[in-house]
Amino acid sequence: MLNRMRNRLNEDGFTLIELMVVVLIIAILVAIAIPTFLGQRETAQDRAAQSNLRNALATEKTIYANDQAYTDVAADLGAIEPSLTWQEDSYAAATSTAGDVHVKLETGVACLTVLSASGKIFMIAEDPAAATAYGEIASGGTLTNCATDATATSW
Repeated sequence: MLNRMRNRLNEDGFTLIELMVVVLIIAILVAIAIPTFLGQRETAQDRAAQSNLRNALATEKTIYANDQAYTDVAADLGAIEPSLTWQEDSYAAATSTAGDVHVKLETGVACLTVLSASGKIFMIAEDPAAATAYGEIASGGTLTNCATDATATSW
């Protein structure tokens, strides 16, 4: 009997309780990490949409420098910035394709909008007589008028 107990003490390995504690610790770490990861993912999607808008704004300013007027013609904008997908004379909506840049002219003001993959709508209103205005609409919202929705100095 004593020999069997000595042999048992010399066996290598982990007990079931030790393994359960390790699994519990891993589960707690995963429970903390997943929400953080998902929050960073949404932030990255929003930054990608904002980057598209900044590139679109630079394209509109190039057109303005050449013609002294903004345009909402997708072919003209696409000739200068072909990496963006342009949609003419419309606002981004919750049913739009994420990442497409929508351009609309309203009395000489260029309104650029894009739907983020996170569901938010971002916009820039570029008025040659006033400062550039930025706006954001929460996921599922609707853009009605760029001039009234884009009033901030940054996002």
